[in-house]
Amino acid sequence: MITVHHLENSRSLRILWLLEELGADYVIKTYPRDPATNLAPKDYQALHPLGKAPVVSDGDTMLAETGAILEHFFDKFADTPLRPAPGTPARTPYQYWMHASEGSLMSLLILGLFLTRMETAPPFPIKQIVKMATSKVRELYHTPSLTKMYAYMNDVLEENDWFAGDALTGADIMMSYPVEAAIGRAGLDDRYPHVLAWMERVKAVPSYQRAVQKGGGLTPM
Repeated sequence: MITVHHLENSRSLRILWLLEELGADYVIKTYPRDPATNLAPKDYQALHPLGKAPVVSDGDTMLAETGAILEHFFDKFADTPLRPAPGTPARTPYQYWMHASEGSLMSLLILGLFLTRMETAPPFPIKQIVKMATSKVRELYHTPSLTKMYAYMNDVLEENDWFAGDALTGADIMMSYPVEAAIGRAGLDDRYPHVLAWMERVKAVPSYQRAVQKGGGLTPM
């Protein structure tokens, strides 16, 4: 039996979408975040040494890391079109966006989150000094990198309905969380209309809607 250990408002929404799209039989065990810290509760953290979402058990096998979980189930449901076959035109962009979702985009979003926390957390005597430092990081690296990433995504989606071409793939599942997190909170706005249109296509997919219904949607953190 497949069990999704679903931490509310987290990356594990992508796993629910995946399993709905695959038509897999699974159960959900939902864990609320700690209202004081917004972190996973202790029983969730005990599931895996890193204590982070998503975590999925497939029989006796405990799985973590979203991309690795997708690949596990693509092997298990080998006839799925969510993973383009080697040698097909969609395979290379599929592989790129599968990895870029966390390796390029999500890492920049997390950096931005921590820069904001650094700017707002220090006591008043040092707040301005910290703000000067973080502003330089934003100016020299973070903002240009994020802007370039958004522009590239927008260009790709101007030419294609989905990140790997004409059909929904695992790349779109992987990209859904960071894109939704970035919209309205990290500068991903109407300057990138094709990305916003893609997000609306994602939200119209029946399997995505079922995942949100079962696991709850994403809200600002």
